[in-house]
Amino acid sequence: MSYPLVRDLAADGIPVAVTCRVLKLARAPYYRWLAAPVTALELRQAYLANALFDAHVDDPEFGYRLLGDEARDAGHVAADRTIWRICRDGRWWSVFGKKRGKNGKKPGPPAHDDLVERDFTASAPNELWLTDITEHPTAEGKVYLCAIKDVYSNRIVGYSISDRMQARLAVDALRSAVQRRGAVVAGCVVHSDRGSQFRSRKFLRELTHHGLIGSMGQVASAGDNAAMESFFSLLQKNVLDRRRWTTRTELRLAIITWIERTYHRRRRQTRLGRLTPIEYETIMTTQVALAA
Repeated sequence: MSYPLVRDLAADGIPVAVTCRVLKLARAPYYRWLAAPVTALELRQAYLANALFDAHVDDPEFGYRLLGDEARDAGHVAADRTIWRICRDGRWWSVFGKKRGKNGKKPGPPAHDDLVERDFTASAPNELWLTDITEHPTAEGKVYLCAIKDVYSNRIVGYSISDRMQARLAVDALRSAVQRRGAVVAGCVVHSDRGSQFRSRKFLRELTHHGLIGSMGQVASAGDNAAMESFFSLLQKNVLDRRRWTTRTELRLAIITWIERTYHRRRRQTRLGRLTPIEYETIMTTQVALAA
């Protein structure tokens, strides 16, 4: 933009008319700019760009349309074409949208060290939680489930179900676990893979807010979260693959019913001494209380 140059030369004593004539600029627009260097439109687009960038950092998988949805949810108004242009200029592409060659970027660094190292044991509740995300299709589109399991009893202490896989899915699951467990969760290790949802600023802030300790496995190493994968395998066999699901609401209800009624209260586990997760926690908590 040449207007700042015209202003600086005018401050050095060169007439505006001369500079505008040399640069082939009209003087009227220059004086309008001088009265308001940042227009209302430019300011709105700057705020919009900031909202799009924040959404891109939290959910790198999103293309410009989903980033636009996030910006609109935050109160911004803009056409898809405008959002596309801003994303193009900022090079905020979906990680799935552009093929990378051998010299492409490597997976992002972990937000935490691996504090678990495949030792999926705990001596008390709220010592170690595992979390991950799974997805399943319906006739309406995909359903995403983020679940959090307490290794001590294998109980699913928190979960969130949505039609969009974004940072909010993981945050809502974590909040659900904290609300269910109460104020005794500080110091609990929360172990996950390196998914962008678990590396997002929203999720990291939520961990810090509740005094939780983050832990992450290696890239493309399912064994680093095998105990969580085993739960999803059960869910896959007992619910997801049993039939074709027509609506998201139908599948959501089936998942919740299986977790709360079958998995927690009816499915006995060898590791828990042939008790269900709810029975195991109840008995062990009572024994600890009596011993005290």
